[in-house]
Amino acid sequence: MTASYEIPEVIDRRQGPYGEVVLRRHGALLQIIANGCFLMDTSDGRSERLLMDAAYDALDGRPEPSVLIGGLGVGFSLAHAAADDRWGRITVVERERAIIDWHRDGPLAALSAGALADPRTDIVERDLVDYVNEISDTFDALCLDIDNGPGWTVTEGNAGLYGTSGLASCARALRPGGVLAVWSAQPSPEFEGTLRNAGFQRVRTEVIPVARGVPDVVHLAVSPG
Repeated sequence: MTASYEIPEVIDRRQGPYGEVVLRRHGALLQIIANGCFLMDTSDGRSERLLMDAAYDALDGRPEPSVLIGGLGVGFSLAHAAADDRWGRITVVERERAIIDWHRDGPLAALSAGALADPRTDIVERDLVDYVNEISDTFDALCLDIDNGPGWTVTEGNAGLYGTSGLASCARALRPGGVLAVWSAQPSPEFEGTLRNAGFQRVRTEVIPVARGVPDVVHLAVSPG
């Protein structure tokens, strides 16, 4: 019997400050569900790898760039960044303590143990929107994967990140010529327009083909200045 016909098994269920977070096992896959909304699973990771690679390529060979990864998820983005010695400092911002625990000493540790042990890696338990609004530090790249897309947010408070003021905060958190990369479950021409209106340059969308339905994408833009 394949995983698609099996009943998912709840491994852990937590009530956090942003609602319920659930880790499930569905056959060979691990899945993260937030407030009843499917976020991601361990089935592939192509789009998360593209998120990191496209951001790095857009930096045009900048040596040892620092990166802020928004959302730990199942760990694909972090693991891929840590496996690439071209990256410098790797900071991951994750607001759900449960997800961090699942990586440190739970079922997701098999995917991320090596990356968490990497001296370049730092995990910050914080809401990404608050973190980007308040930090004085800057990064060469911001790789964001905290929602299903700019128009399909996990919580209402995330929506501001993709508007003019939220993108202004992202620009302030980037060094001149830094790259913003945003994962989305579907293309968003409206978001591309918002990026341009916020002053970002070289706005483009990388498509990740999927077996069925609308392709995943990564929106890319370069900070002004």
